[in-house]
Amino acid sequence: MSSQIILPRIMQVGYGASLELPNILASLHCNRALIVTDKMMVKLGYANTIQAVLQQRDIACDVFDDTVPEPTVASIQTGVTTVKNGDYDCIVALGGGSPIDSAKAIAILAKYGGVMQDYRFPRMVTEQGLPLIAIPTTAGTGSEVTKFTIITDETNDEKMLCVGIGFMPVAALVDYQLTMSLPPRTTADTGIDALTHAMEAYVSKKANAYSDSQAIAAIKLIGPNLRKVYNNGNDEKAREAMMLGATLAGIAFSSASVALVHGMSRPIGAFFHVPHGLSNAMLLPSVTAFSISAAPARYADCARAMGIATDQDNNDEANQKLLTELRALNEELAVPTPLEFGIKRDEFFKVCHTMAEQALASGSPANNPIEPSIDEIIVIYQGLWD
Repeated sequence: MSSQIILPRIMQVGYGASLELPNILASLHCNRALIVTDKMMVKLGYANTIQAVLQQRDIACDVFDDTVPEPTVASIQTGVTTVKNGDYDCIVALGGGSPIDSAKAIAILAKYGGVMQDYRFPRMVTEQGLPLIAIPTTAGTGSEVTKFTIITDETNDEKMLCVGIGFMPVAALVDYQLTMSLPPRTTADTGIDALTHAMEAYVSKKANAYSDSQAIAAIKLIGPNLRKVYNNGNDEKAREAMMLGATLAGIAFSSASVALVHGMSRPIGAFFHVPHGLSNAMLLPSVTAFSISAAPARYADCARAMGIATDQDNNDEANQKLLTELRALNEELAVPTPLEFGIKRDEFFKVCHTMAEQALASGSPANNPIEPSIDEIIVIYQGLWD
């Protein structure tokens, strides 16, 4: 059986990659760009740097910085209105997963109209929106190389998964220098997000030879370096490894899909406004423990790729080391429990059934080594309080 691999048409990777944007736009015959970003990117000066390099080449550009941390239908519509009023011929997404996800949705809606709910999974979005160039500033989501975007429907607090080649950026500029100023909390959350992408791609029922190669390469880069960048954000070699690892993890799960962790993570984010990477981190040890018996060899490969198990360890030994490591990683990176995050137990338990239904409806749990029932998902949710 063959596997379809969809990637950005252009990938620029390494030191200074973001400064190649004018050349990329010229090759795409684009000359009027809207930079979709957030206010932090403006504050840090990253948006201004991108504007300056474009203006030096006489490429017109404006900045839209009203994206929100967990993109909503309303926030997307504001961006769509901006695009329609500005006659832009391309969009440059600058930031973490939220600005890039926002830009993906804006690029489609600005060209084809409708509302975000029209594009939610299981619809496959094959339409090509405005050309999108993604410049990630975190080593985490991998959104710069994926055909997915996630937008929250405020009417029911559901994170809608939207899928299709139409959401794939035409170019990805992966410049690790843009991650050097990330604070420890963001570094940790996005790093565990990337690790989760790679692990879930590798154990997914949709895994294939290509996604396996990218997932294992990603784990080998992320495993030894996540603690390093958390404890010393100025470690340039570790930052570079994490950035490349996050991109490879994005390529892996764009091909093989994510699984139960992501399915369960999205509702926590929607109901309780927990950042996506952080809710993944909360769930990763528990979901791994639930799933490991159905794919022991695969999880053991992950442990060996992380460098916490060796070829001399059998699968059971490697998997015990993996579970121990995931719990230790959460502890060292100060990942809070739902209670420590500030979520009230009664409120959490009250919506567990709804969250479980939404998790299953997303389709991601079907890719898990064990496809759980609603009751099993509820048990995992409630277990986060033990």
